[in-house]
Amino acid sequence: MTVVIDASFDPVPSLSRSIDVTVAAAGGRSSADSAAAVFVGSEGDLPAALTDGGLTREALAAAGFTASANQTLKVPGAPLRVLVGTGDQPISTAAKLRDAVAAFTRAAAEVGALTVDLTEAVATGIDAGAAAQAAVEGAVLARYRYDALKSDPKTVVLDSLALEVSENATEAARAGVERGLVLARTASLSRDLANTPPRHLSAVKFAEVISALAPRFGLEVEVFDRQQLMDLGTGGLLGVNAGSTEEPRMIKISYRPESASDDTAHLALIGKGIMYDSGGISLKPSNAMHAAMKFDMMGAAGVFSSMTALRDLGAQTAVTGWLMCTDNMPSGSATKLGDVLTIRGGTTVEVKNTDAEGRLVMADGLVLATEEAHRPDAIVDIATLTGAAQAALGTRTAAMLANNDDVSDQLLAAADATDESTWRLPLDHRYRDQLKSNVADLSNIGGQYAGAILAGLFLNEFVDGIPWGHLDIAGTMQSESDDLWRSTGSTGFGARLLAEFATAFEKPSTEVE
Repeated sequence: MTVVIDASFDPVPSLSRSIDVTVAAAGGRSSADSAAAVFVGSEGDLPAALTDGGLTREALAAAGFTASANQTLKVPGAPLRVLVGTGDQPISTAAKLRDAVAAFTRAAAEVGALTVDLTEAVATGIDAGAAAQAAVEGAVLARYRYDALKSDPKTVVLDSLALEVSENATEAARAGVERGLVLARTASLSRDLANTPPRHLSAVKFAEVISALAPRFGLEVEVFDRQQLMDLGTGGLLGVNAGSTEEPRMIKISYRPESASDDTAHLALIGKGIMYDSGGISLKPSNAMHAAMKFDMMGAAGVFSSMTALRDLGAQTAVTGWLMCTDNMPSGSATKLGDVLTIRGGTTVEVKNTDAEGRLVMADGLVLATEEAHRPDAIVDIATLTGAAQAALGTRTAAMLANNDDVSDQLLAAADATDESTWRLPLDHRYRDQLKSNVADLSNIGGQYAGAILAGLFLNEFVDGIPWGHLDIAGTMQSESDDLWRSTGSTGFGARLLAEFATAFEKPSTEVE
C-alpha cells in the first residue's frame, strides 16, 4: 500500500512559532486588543481594578463567579479582563501561579496578546524569576494545540505576553522569562513528536528529525541501523522489531558542556521509543487503546526534548541519551510467546508477553550506557511502561523507582520544581523471584500484582550497580481534555522534569541498594 505524506509536513511545528514576552514595571496600560488577568480571592476586598469599575462581589456571584481556584469570568471591555479565582488563599507557589495563568490563557483563547500582573504573587513570597518562569510556562503550554494536520487551524496564536512586576524585580523576572521559554519549548517539542501520527514518524524518520535538529541545540548524534544493532547484539530491540516492516533505530545523543573534563559529572538518559505499540502477538484489546499507542515513544521524545534545553540552561553535566526506537507489530515474523531473546551483554529473556516490550528495548540501552568508557555517575530511564503504574497512581502522577536515594531525591526535586508529579514506589526485591524463567535467565513479566515494581526490578538487572532511577509515565502520557497547562493529546510529561534534573544534577554519594 502506498501512502502519500505531504513532503512539507513538519513534525515539530512548535519550533517555528515564537512569542514576544516583555517585562515591565507594574502600572502601565494594556493595549485595547489584549486580555488582562485579574486575580481574585474568594475572601477579602476585591482588587481596585474591579471596584473602580463598579463591580461588587454580589454582581460577580450573580454571574456565577465565586473565585474558587482557577475559576474564570470574562468581563468585556478594552482590554478584555479575565477574572481568575485564587480560592481562599493568595497564590503562594509557582505551581499555583502556573495553573492560574494557564486558566487565564484558556479563558482568553480568542486573544493573541495577554497581560499578567505578577506583583501580588511576588509579594506573597514567590521569587520574581520563578514567578515569571511559571507565567510563561502556563501561558505557552495552555495555548498549545497540535494542528499540524488540520487544513484550517482555528487556534489563535499567542503572539505576546506582557508581565508586570515591581521595578526592582524586572531583572530577575527577565531571567525567569528566558528559562520559562526554554522549558516551555522543551515540553512543546516533546508534545509535537508524540502527537505526530505513527505513519508520519517511524523510527527511521524520528532519527532523521533528531539528526537535523540536534546541531541547533549543541548536540551530537549517532544513529545505529539494523545491521549495526545486530553487530552490537541488541537482541531486545531487534526482537521487538521482528514483526515490523519498519526498520529499527537506536539514536545516541551527546551533550558536553564547554568546560567538560575527566571530572565532569556524567548522566545517561534512556528513552523508550516504541513508535507505535499494537502489543505484537499479545495484541492490545481495544480500539481506544490502540489509538493512543502513538504516545508509546514519549520516553524517547522526552529524553531528546530535555537535552535540547541543556545548553540554554547552562547545564554543567555531560549527558548521553539513548533512544531505543521501533514499532511493535504482529506478523508471521513477529516474536512469539515463549521465544528467548538475548540482550546486549548476554542475558537471556523468555518472552511471555509481547506487550511487555518496552523493558526489552530499554534493557539494551541500559547495558550500552554502563559500557561507556566514561561510565555514567547515574542512569535514568523514562518509559510509558506499565498499566500498573496508571492503576496505582492515576493519570496525574508518574511512578518512580530507584536503587539510590540521591538519584531518587534529585528526581523528586525536579518533579516538584516542574509540577510533573512523581511518586516513589519501593524497589521491593521480594518480588524478584517472579521474574525467574525455566528456560532463560529472566522472564519479561512476573505475576498478577505489583506490575510497575516488577518492571523496575527487571530493568534493575541491567544497570551494573550504577545509581539508577526509573520513571514510568504510562499514566501521565496523555490528557483526554484541556486541563490548565495540560492540552489535549500528549502532555509532554517528563521533558521539563528531565531538563531540570540534568541541569541541577549532582553525583550521588549514597550507596546503591
